[in-house]
Amino acid sequence: MDLGAPPGAPVRAVAAGRVSFAGRVAGRGVVSVELTATGLPPLRTTYEPVRASVREGDQVMPDQVVGTVEPTGSHCERTCVHWGLRRGGTYLDPLSLLPPRLRRTAPSRLLPVLGVPLP
Repeated sequence: MDLGAPPGAPVRAVAAGRVSFAGRVAGRGVVSVELTATGLPPLRTTYEPVRASVREGDQVMPDQVVGTVEPTGSHCERTCVHWGLRRGGTYLDPLSLLPPRLRRTAPSRLLPVLGVPLP
């Protein structure tokens, strides 16, 4: 899921967990957090492109800042943060982590990819 955010904006952990990765992948900053008490394998959220303010092994709490949005180019029209959720090798909907009051009733939809015409 891509979330619009200006460069330098804080990126916050959605839930409590342990930082499993904080570094660079393909030139972009990435922070991954294994969520506490979510089974085996644990749920893992990933945020990128993010300049990390945490280190691998750090414990984080919900709403704790884990980094800031990097001003890198992306597939979004404006700067964005990609927020992902996985259990093992299975991708899941990160919106499922939000409390019901923050979820929309309609399903999520993908925005057009830049340069690809709409059908």
